[in-house]
Amino acid sequence: MSPSPDGADTAPAGATGPARSAGVPGPTGSAGPDDVLGRIARWRPVSGVLAALSVALTGTFVSSIALPWYVLVTTGSAGWTGVVAFCEMAPYVAAKAFSGPLVDRFGPRRVSRIGDVLSAVTVALVPLLHVLDALPLWGLLVLVALIGLTRGPGDLAKRVMIPEAARRSRLPLERATGLAGVTERLALTIGPAAGGVLVAWIGPLPALVLNAACFALGWLVVTVVVPRDMGAPAADPGAGAGSGPPREPGDGTGKDPATDPPTAGGGYRRRLAEGYAFLRRDPLLLVIAALIAVINLLDSAMAAVLMPVWARESGNGPAALGLLVAVMGAGAIVGSLVITAVGHRLGRRLVFFAGLLTVGAPRFLVLALDAHFGVALAVFAVAGFGSGFLNPVLTAVIFERIPPHLLGRVGGLLDALAWIGIPFGGLLAGAAVTAFGWAPALAVAGGIYLAATLLAGLRPEWREMDRGRAGQPGEAAVGDAITVVPPPVPDAPGAAAAPTGGTDRRSPAPVGEPRS
Repeated sequence: MSPSPDGADTAPAGATGPARSAGVPGPTGSAGPDDVLGRIARWRPVSGVLAALSVALTGTFVSSIALPWYVLVTTGSAGWTGVVAFCEMAPYVAAKAFSGPLVDRFGPRRVSRIGDVLSAVTVALVPLLHVLDALPLWGLLVLVALIGLTRGPGDLAKRVMIPEAARRSRLPLERATGLAGVTERLALTIGPAAGGVLVAWIGPLPALVLNAACFALGWLVVTVVVPRDMGAPAADPGAGAGSGPPREPGDGTGKDPATDPPTAGGGYRRRLAEGYAFLRRDPLLLVIAALIAVINLLDSAMAAVLMPVWARESGNGPAALGLLVAVMGAGAIVGSLVITAVGHRLGRRLVFFAGLLTVGAPRFLVLALDAHFGVALAVFAVAGFGSGFLNPVLTAVIFERIPPHLLGRVGGLLDALAWIGIPFGGLLAGAAVTAFGWAPALAVAGGIYLAATLLAGLRPEWREMDRGRAGQPGEAAVGDAITVVPPPVPDAPGAAAAPTGGTDRRSPAPVGEPRS
């Protein structure tokens, strides 16, 4: 359902009187069978999308333990472990960057289903070819590249469906993104723990089989649970509709991509150009992408190389590695639940940077100091609590600032910018461990994490996070047109007045997951 110009869902033709949410009891407060069925139908869109996200991410996190460990024990080289991580993440980032227009063109539901099927097949080929003794190292590099290439569009498509799912379920924006954050953290808790146990018990290959099964289950959830009419191709708004930030010349199209439709016959290149033009004119989204790019690079180095090497060299083994990540995930679940409940009442900038300071440097330093494992568990639990604040806040900001018809192409480009350092994290960590050892590499990475957080916090663009935010009392839920005042233009008449009429125009990331 598309939002109406005044920010309310459009009532069915012929409907009269005040609208009532499906499944809401009448004045007597009684809930009959129709009310129960109505509530189930109301929650079906958001529960379907979140379930698909959870199973796909669980499999991915299982693989995040199994695949690096498989490479480490078969090659004995931290450098090759980093190369394999690069070969998966570089195509993943590229696929996210360039698949956005396809998600808008063909619809996120279809792209998600295709991506899950292809991901399941490519992941399953790794253990299959290994059993057949037909998997040389170069073959593994090719397969992990294909895994990244097929997983990127599927992950993007599922996230693009979150605003529509939340609107259909009548949830405020920050509550919906908070639930998505809880889902991600549940996967982050269950996946690594299961991966660590499986690797320690029967080896890394069965864990990869579980990863393939999770992708297949994700396809099934999207096919059966997500409503068939949801995740349709994006419809560009009509000419002259809506309001938006002032146009700037030189965007390559001569139009404001937030409000003007593409010309007739506009194809992939035009859609991609519109996404780029919108993104480069939003300073807050660019600053978010730059900071998350640095953070993701360091987190990738940690997950792909530094933690597996620490686990091996310290003698703690893969079970301890999985337990650390699982404890952090459990803390993140609590943090996500807290932000889901009270996040709409708190300042986003304060919450975001408090979480970032908690989740960053302490993790690296406690491992670099080779502290007692119990101390490391406590530090990772607290870090997880702080990390639970990050993605719900960033996702809410992103969904508010990007118009619905641009979510795929702008979201894909934004994810790609934020993830651009991830392919190099493993490579740099592998080289650093080889040259200096794992403890100095961890200490330096933690210092960079802290410096990046403190320096980025001084930028003035972050003030936009709390301007014109959705989800305040009395405002419409996510998906209903939250109209926000664009950044004022000097001497522009009426700059302080809210735009009226037209289509949804969201003004002021992991970010993709980013997986913080």
